Amino acid sequence: MQPPFQNDDLDLEAAIARARPQLLEFLSHHPNWLLTTSRRFLPGMVLNGLDGITDHKGKVSVLLDLLEKAGPATWKQFAQSLCMECNLPLDLEILLLSFAGEGNLSQKQEAHTDVSAWSSVPKGFAQRRHCSNSVSHKDVKQQRLDSPVKYQHLLIDSVRQRYGSRRSAGAAAQEQTQPLAFNQAFVNLVIQQSKASRLKERTDKPREGVASAPKPEECADTAMKVSDLFRSVVPSGTTKVIFLFGKPGTGKTMLMHWICQKWAEGALPQFLFTFLFEFRQLNLLKRKLTLKELLFDLFLQPEDSPDAVFQYLLENASHTLIIFDGLDEFAANMDMSSSSKGRPTPTSPMSISKLFADLCHGKLLPGCTVLVTSRPKRLPDFLLNTVDLLAEIWGFDHEKVEEYVSRYFHRYSFKEQAIAHLKNNTKLLSMCLIPALCYVVCICLEYLLLKHQMSVELPQTMTQFYIKMLLIFINKQQGEHVGGEEAQLNCNRKAILGLCDLALKGLEDKKLVFYVGDIPEHVKEFASLHGLLTVFEVKTNGSCPETGYAFVHLSLQEFFAALCLMVSKRVDKNYLKKKFSLKSKWTLKNETKTEFMESFHIFLSGLSSKECRTFLMLLAEQDEAWVQDKQDTILQSLKKLAATHLTGPKVIELCHCTFETQDLKVAQHIASLLNFKYEFKNFRLTPLDMSALVFVINSGQHLTYLDFAGCLMDIDCLEVLAGCENVEHLSFRSRRCGDDFAAALSKSLQGMGSLKKLELTGGSMTAEGMTNLVQASSQCLQLEEINLQDNRIRDPEVKRVMDLFSRMEKLKKIDLSSNDLSLNAVLLLAKEVVMCQNATELHVRKDTVIIYFSGPSGKVPRSLHLRWEEKKEHVTPTRHVKLCHCCETAVLRFTEDTEFSSLPPREEPVFSTDDQQNGDENQTPSASKKIRLTDSRFQASDLEKLCAVLKECNSISELDLSYNHLGDEGLLQLFRFLPNLKMLRSLKLNDNQISLNSVFFLAQSLSTLEHIKTMNLSLGHMQVVHLTFWERIRVRSTSRWRSSFLVHPKHEAKGRCFRLKDCRVGPEDVTRLCHILAQCPQLTEIDLSGNSLSDQSIERLLSFLPYLCHLTLLSIRNTTFSPSCMVLLINSVNLCERIRMVEVRSSKNAFLHLGASMRSQKTSCRLTDCAIGQGQIDELCRVLEQHGWLAEVDLSRNQLGDEGLRCLLDHLHQVPVTCSLNLSHNRISQDGVLHLINAFATSGNTTEVQVSLCSKATLIIKLTSRDDPRKILRLSECNFQPEHLEKLCLLLEKCTGLTEYISSNNNMTVQAAERLLHSLRKNLGPLKISIEEPWVGKESITNLLELAVQACGNITEITICKEKTLFQLGVKFPHCLEKVESVVSRLHLYKPGIKHACFSQRVLEKCAQLQKLRWSHVELHNDEAEMLVRILLPLPELKKFGLTSSSIMPTGIDYLITGLQNCQAIEELNLGYMELSSAAIPKLVLGFREMPSLKRLILNHNNISNDGCSRLTEALRNMRYMEEINLSHNNIGDPGLMNLAAVLLEMQNLKRIDLSGNSPSPAGGEKLMEALAYCKHIEELLLSRNVFGDRTAVKLALCLPHMTNLRILHLQNNNIGPAGGMELARALVVCGLLEEISLSENDLGEESIHALSEGLPCFEQLRKIDLKLCGVTDDASKSLSHGFRQCPSMEEIILSWNALGDGGAQELASALPGMEKLKMLDLEKNRIGTRGATKLAEELAKCPEIQFIRSGLQMQIFPAPIRGRVWQQKAASSCTERCLDALSSSQLSR
Repeated sequence: MQPPFQNDDLDLEAAIARARPQLLEFLSHHPNWLLTTSRRFLPGMVLNGLDGITDHKGKVSVLLDLLEKAGPATWKQFAQSLCMECNLPLDLEILLLSFAGEGNLSQKQEAHTDVSAWSSVPKGFAQRRHCSNSVSHKDVKQQRLDSPVKYQHLLIDSVRQRYGSRRSAGAAAQEQTQPLAFNQAFVNLVIQQSKASRLKERTDKPREGVASAPKPEECADTAMKVSDLFRSVVPSGTTKVIFLFGKPGTGKTMLMHWICQKWAEGALPQFLFTFLFEFRQLNLLKRKLTLKELLFDLFLQPEDSPDAVFQYLLENASHTLIIFDGLDEFAANMDMSSSSKGRPTPTSPMSISKLFADLCHGKLLPGCTVLVTSRPKRLPDFLLNTVDLLAEIWGFDHEKVEEYVSRYFHRYSFKEQAIAHLKNNTKLLSMCLIPALCYVVCICLEYLLLKHQMSVELPQTMTQFYIKMLLIFINKQQGEHVGGEEAQLNCNRKAILGLCDLALKGLEDKKLVFYVGDIPEHVKEFASLHGLLTVFEVKTNGSCPETGYAFVHLSLQEFFAALCLMVSKRVDKNYLKKKFSLKSKWTLKNETKTEFMESFHIFLSGLSSKECRTFLMLLAEQDEAWVQDKQDTILQSLKKLAATHLTGPKVIELCHCTFETQDLKVAQHIASLLNFKYEFKNFRLTPLDMSALVFVINSGQHLTYLDFAGCLMDIDCLEVLAGCENVEHLSFRSRRCGDDFAAALSKSLQGMGSLKKLELTGGSMTAEGMTNLVQASSQCLQLEEINLQDNRIRDPEVKRVMDLFSRMEKLKKIDLSSNDLSLNAVLLLAKEVVMCQNATELHVRKDTVIIYFSGPSGKVPRSLHLRWEEKKEHVTPTRHVKLCHCCETAVLRFTEDTEFSSLPPREEPVFSTDDQQNGDENQTPSASKKIRLTDSRFQASDLEKLCAVLKECNSISELDLSYNHLGDEGLLQLFRFLPNLKMLRSLKLNDNQISLNSVFFLAQSLSTLEHIKTMNLSLGHMQVVHLTFWERIRVRSTSRWRSSFLVHPKHEAKGRCFRLKDCRVGPEDVTRLCHILAQCPQLTEIDLSGNSLSDQSIERLLSFLPYLCHLTLLSIRNTTFSPSCMVLLINSVNLCERIRMVEVRSSKNAFLHLGASMRSQKTSCRLTDCAIGQGQIDELCRVLEQHGWLAEVDLSRNQLGDEGLRCLLDHLHQVPVTCSLNLSHNRISQDGVLHLINAFATSGNTTEVQVSLCSKATLIIKLTSRDDPRKILRLSECNFQPEHLEKLCLLLEKCTGLTEYISSNNNMTVQAAERLLHSLRKNLGPLKISIEEPWVGKESITNLLELAVQACGNITEITICKEKTLFQLGVKFPHCLEKVESVVSRLHLYKPGIKHACFSQRVLEKCAQLQKLRWSHVELHNDEAEMLVRILLPLPELKKFGLTSSSIMPTGIDYLITGLQNCQAIEELNLGYMELSSAAIPKLVLGFREMPSLKRLILNHNNISNDGCSRLTEALRNMRYMEEINLSHNNIGDPGLMNLAAVLLEMQNLKRIDLSGNSPSPAGGEKLMEALAYCKHIEELLLSRNVFGDRTAVKLALCLPHMTNLRILHLQNNNIGPAGGMELARALVVCGLLEEISLSENDLGEESIHALSEGLPCFEQLRKIDLKLCGVTDDASKSLSHGFRQCPSMEEIILSWNALGDGGAQELASALPGMEKLKMLDLEKNRIGTRGATKLAEELAKCPEIQFIRSGLQMQIFPAPIRGRVWQQKAASSCTERCLDALSSSQLSR
């Protein structure tokens, strides 16, 4: 029976078109046969004209046209003959038979009776068919073809029924009555193709953007059509994998259905078979299955001969398309292991993930085409490596939106009105770019236009649209007669709530498909009636299919799930908060673990808006307060999330959530937390994303920096961005940014009224795009800087753009570097710059082209120096232009004619100087004057004339005579002249052909010219001579003729520096040099790096140390030291008593730090990574013993091994010393550790041992020669085996003096822990035992208590923290046990009602003296809570109790709080992170009345409201001994804070208060400050993240004089501006005991920073200062650096996310050597370049305690595991060489 569609002429035409290319190719080899056969079907006169066609292919083409025009019947007869007479390719034969049929036997036999026709049949045709066996051959062939052909017909029919546009009349009628949600008409989607090659080079490094796509910056993406997807890009017979990803609602599934439909219509002739599988249905499979079962059982079963059909599929795999839709919805794991090893057989049963992987790999059905769709997420590795074509579905663009809306409203008269309405609303238009949302918008718009055609008010957010859509569906079905929204919701409430429950349960169980039994009948009826659920067949095996239901779109299920949380009475605030936490959504940087909840959080946020409140109240049947309480929970969670560190995709998601709330206060709060910089890298941004981002930014009160690097975005995004009013700095970096992008950006600039800096770098913009952009920028009068680096602007319209620049009054800088500007363009630019009145400088050097403008002060004459008043009155300075050229550099500067100017020199080796870049701290009022005469071939004979000229320029500050030929003689002459240059600050004489004699002469000049500050010399490949000088005091002489200067330097006491590098000097040279330097006054630093010093040279150098009286640092870097030389260096501590530390790193770098006096101070020795082994230990110990050992000996990263450790321990045992010994990274094994523990147990002078055998490989021993009661053993990750643990216990039995034992992850089992607790004993006194093992987190509280009672002695402390897997006991060993028994007897009297079970009795006995009980992250069952309340809490000596972040039943928490009333001796109570309910607070207050001794109350993170706080304050009123209150991160506003303030007035003993993260206003803050002034003993004031503002800061400033004991002050993120910052900074000086100051994330302003800097010398105990995100500039850094120099205790400085450049970094670096205790320096996210990083690296080498440095350069990360040091630096590649050199020199990186 023929399929019905074969009689359709349109189908026949399409089928002929599909077959024609292959048919033409085949018949062009047999034209004579075709001509002969055609005579049977065509009139002779039609064929007469063919003789003139000689080309075979042309003749065949004409014949095929004639046959087709003859009609369907003729063509079918011809096709049947062709199939029977020819051996066609099998796929072509099937294609022909699929529309022609087989015909009948008689017809075919009659067709072959003509012998002449047979004679023309060429070779390869079926000539044997005239024989007697022709019938049997036909039967065989028909049998071979029938089954695949029938299956293809069946498949086409099935696909048409499932996905086709033709429906039966009944189906069409049903469609009209059902408002099917998301049943959208198909409009072509925007698809962008990306190069998939990048996927095959993927690394494991997580990126900021979508992990499934290649890095957008590195792939060329192009628009493509659907037909382009299937163009072959792989060799024939190779599997082709196509991957399409797209955000939710972009039309992925609809596109797949449309592709199937088009295939069934014949539009994809390359495919004979097409299969479509949805992952959401594949999730239902629990069994393994074969490929055949996948294709036939799950999609369509053949009617007969399945084996033949499957075999045909295998043989023709290249004509098979398999579609997998919704990879993101697959619930099972899918990774590299999913692919089978080797080549599986088609009959091998396997899991869905393996089937999918093997199909993609080509191991199954090789040659087929696999099409996969997914939401953006991290792909399995195997798919990343096999994708051949990658593309993203963007959804609609504006044209497609208009087409879709036009189709939707085609039958309405108001079609144009609907289109115009969307076009005029940017937000709505952005929504409509997502097809699913476009459909929802159209539904709402249709409904409203039908009801109110004149005024239409559409919802504002996606959530509101979904609510409106639901109400419209209900209204359409039930009509207006039911009543309004309230009546309709009442009628359908039960069904809607049931649908909500179904949605939420499905998401929680990762279930997207439901069976009949999963859905209540009334819910199913409601959802089906309104088109909310779709119905389909579910096939899990070859048996009868079941009926499946699913939400018509995943986002609809997410909407109803979110709605469930908001209206369900079973969902409390804690559960809601847990479900909303976006932190829990992200497992990796970009990958979500809640795969099916892409929009869930957005819907929850939308439901928290005020506009949704009435709807929720009606649906939940609750009052407004109940609904608002839930909404507030969501809003508070959003606020807290904004305070965390978020990557770009997370910021966008947060903005979407914020936009959905439509709450301006929330948006303002979130914007204030993100107010510095929004940085987005390498992911796609949609207009909808941009709308949400702009909403948040515009809600804030601060100007922001928007940085888009490598982000893919449509032009429409820029149109949305035009509404961003609060952007100050806008940056785009992407090769995609070409002229079209620049043109679109130009249209958007005028809307950005605050924009000051615009960057469009790394793009492909040409001169045309630049002109458009500059034209638009010229209208932005506030713009100060434009950066167009690294584009393709070769020949700009110079005159026009310079004319435009001249109109911009505030313009300061234009950067056109790296644009391959032509020489003509540069010359034209120079000409126009000269003519431009407000241009001050043009700088051209290599690829650098920068134009500087005068900015707002453009009307001032363009001169750097204004001193004409002294010479002549009323004279206008003359503008002079000097173009100086040197090598590759040219600079145009406009100066007065009193300055002899030249250009910056060529690239030079980097030497750090204290005044490089910015000069010294006290510069002269007038700007510096510089003379550069480089490459001028000056010789010694020219110096007389040169000096005569220079004598007239005696006010110059910088003189550069590099790259000349002065030689030794010229150097000598010049130095004789130097005293005449009294203002000289810098002298450069690089590459002047000097010899070693000049080095000695220059060293001698340190004695003769006392104003020399630093001297940098090198005789290497490039000679360096660079001197800097102190600024000298200018004094006006009494003579009326001229002024004179004091000869002595101003800063003589600060010390001087001599550096000699890359110079080969022998022992005699070193002796001579040292004799000279010993005569130099105030010489504090000598650097002799890279001079290849021999052992003898170093020995002579060290012998002079006692004579270098002022020396504080001797550096010898880049010199390989022999083992004997290292001993010499260590022995220097015996030669000079002023040495405080000897440090040798990597056998190449040595540093000797010396003190100012010979007073007894701690001396340290550090030999790290010097290959020291057992052989060197004896000699090293003998040297150290001469000095009586040292305070610290660091031998880490050497090669001691177990034997070296034994040898060292033998020496230590013989000599009583006080020393800290670091032996980390020395290849110590478990046996070595046990030997160390044995020595520790038996040695009286070893007080502490710390060992870790993991990657840290830590081994630290502390010894003392004094009586020290402490004896501490710390063991971590030692990978002990059972035999090691047994030996450990035996050793510890001998250690009766142990005071603390800490064991962390040492493979210690519960049984081993019991054995250990039995072994640990003491004679007398306390013992602390800590065990960290994974099993601690799994054991119940009861089991852990049973373990605790195994310990010897009386338990005084029990700490359990399951998050850290920590189990800790404090044990006390008394004189006798009778005392314990007496305590127990007293307890019996104290609680006579307790029934003592055996275990309870044991706990009671062992814990009779319990003082501390701390449990965290535990799960308390009712019996355990009862034991806690009955036995432990009433113990009479319990002083400290903490239960934090733990779960307990509501009845249990009430029972616990009631039990707290028995804790009469309690001094510290910690219930942080317990989410206490509002009902629990009053009960807790009752307990406080029974705690007269309470000193510390910690209730942070508990959602305590104003009412709860007020109740607490009443209880606090009677607590006189209170020392600490922690109510941070609650919901306390002004009322609660004011009540607390009233109580604080009476708390004279209060030392610490933490109220961070609450929600008061400035008014509440002022009241609090007034009260705190009465707390005279306050030491710690923690008030971060309260947005108090300037008013509160000013009030605090007034109160600070009363807080003289203040040690810690935290005011992070409090919206403090310049006014409040200034007052606060000035007032802080009275708090001289301050140890820690945090003012981060406040816009303090420069004046506040200066004021703070001036006060820093008052803080002698200051350890930490945090000024992150405070707007610190280079100028502010200068004053800060002065202050830091006078903070001797400083350990940590945080200046990240500021505006520090090279100048600020160099100023800061100059202060570092004075901070001997500095451990951490954080300069991340600043603007530090090569010079600044180099200077930092060099100066940090002088900081002995530095452990962590984070720099702001954009370079790779350099780890530095030297004594725990880490240097993190990100720098541009051009900077790498210099930084690496400096870093390797300082050994901060390795």
